[in-house]
Amino acid sequence: MRRPADESAMDDDIRQIVQEHGRVSDDVSALGRDADLYDAGMTSHASVSVMLALEDRFDVEFPERMLVPSVFQSVAAISSALTELRQPARTS
Repeated sequence: MRRPADESAMDDDIRQIVQEHGRVSDDVSALGRDADLYDAGMTSHASVSVMLALEDRFDVEFPERMLVPSVFQSVAAISSALTELRQPARTS
């Protein structure tokens, strides 16, 4: 099953940011989308650097409810969070 081009581009950007800021010992481009980034060496401290770089790159701000390790656990989890944050605000 192919992923949409925009998801693939987002994943590439996420991987680059994790590689640069996540202090991961593995080659992030070789990890699966669901691979645990903490198991690959990212610390909670490094995840803050990743979060700040993601906010800058994607022009979003992670709300307090998303400041939990599971949001930054994998490329897929990060992508899902960013997709949610980039959705237009719903008005009632």
